[in-house]
Amino acid sequence: MSLYSPFSKEELLPQAEMLEIKKQKGELLIGLPKETHFEEKRVCLTPDAVAALSAQGHKIVIETGAGEGSNYSDREYSDAGAKVSYDVKEAFACTIILKVAPPSLEEIELINPQSVLISALQLKTQKKIFFETLAKKRITAVAFDYIKDEHGVYPIVKSLSEIAGTASVLIAGELMSGVHNGNGLLLGNIGGVPPTDVVILGAGTVGEFAARTALGFGARIKVFDNSITKLRKLQHCLNSPIYTSTVQPKTLAKALRRCDIVIGAIRGNNRSPVIVTEIMVEQMKEGAIIVDVSIDRGGCFETSSVTSHSKPTFKKHGVTHYCVPNIPSRYARTASFSISNIFTPYLLDIANEGGFENAARFDKSLRNGMYFYHGILTNRTVADWFDLPYRDINLLII
Repeated sequence: MSLYSPFSKEELLPQAEMLEIKKQKGELLIGLPKETHFEEKRVCLTPDAVAALSAQGHKIVIETGAGEGSNYSDREYSDAGAKVSYDVKEAFACTIILKVAPPSLEEIELINPQSVLISALQLKTQKKIFFETLAKKRITAVAFDYIKDEHGVYPIVKSLSEIAGTASVLIAGELMSGVHNGNGLLLGNIGGVPPTDVVILGAGTVGEFAARTALGFGARIKVFDNSITKLRKLQHCLNSPIYTSTVQPKTLAKALRRCDIVIGAIRGNNRSPVIVTEIMVEQMKEGAIIVDVSIDRGGCFETSSVTSHSKPTFKKHGVTHYCVPNIPSRYARTASFSISNIFTPYLLDIANEGGFENAARFDKSLRNGMYFYHGILTNRTVADWFDLPYRDINLLII
């Protein structure tokens, strides 16, 4: 009597060992078009990053003038190994396109089908037709503002928030000077002179770096946030005994009446909560400065309204308001350097893994940032926002 076996006689015989074939290193063709978005001056790769990629055999096509806003010349990119093109179509014809701002509908038309687009998404400014056009081209799109690493950190968002936090205090210091028709106060701690009072709303990354900068200048700061955990973490990071408080209207109004500068850095899931009412602003000092870093999400001051780099301020109730939504672009070279440092390792990893498909298969952070895969929408937030069909990326990339 023979026992039943699920294997055939041939299958039970010793088999030849199958060794894994090493992935072929891919050669990337990267396009850097010039930014056309209003007052956008940043560029995704610096000449040094281009040189590092070129040394690995990758080809970079950059549109002429793409680096001018960040004070990088065509000559620097050419010397680094990039091809400087005078035709925008050539930059958009590459297999991987890098942009800071999301492409316009006209720019999407220049992208070849099945290309990879890496840019910001800026969901709140998009319309449904943007996603429908990407789908028609079967484009794979990655939003760098959605890329989340293994530590749960959004690396590019964090880096740009650090710039915005530091810059907010520097901008406020400029606006207080008499040259800008301010109240003539110096942001600092001069012997025998009372220090400048700075109120910071929000204890996240923007708030932390605003606090670091203000303390560095010798200012006296007060930080408000409804998260006790964030406030404790901030005190620990700064290693300084600073005033912290939850957002209580009476306490906040008192601090605003006395302060010279207030930095708004409160974020919300969809819109920033308005925690400073118009009445509170009316009670502030004449010539006080408001820098609303949260303006890209609606702002956290009732009196805020969007301004631009060319016309950055307005006065209301005697208080100067600075409400530019794209503060890092004001320091375009620093911001470009920061973005480039994050992009370059990702690009080298994509090449080492044999292409974008393999890299996305093993790199969860890339999958986190992906919102289109060969024209299939893979981001639930976008799907819910615009009522579009959605597929889980983990079911598409196996």
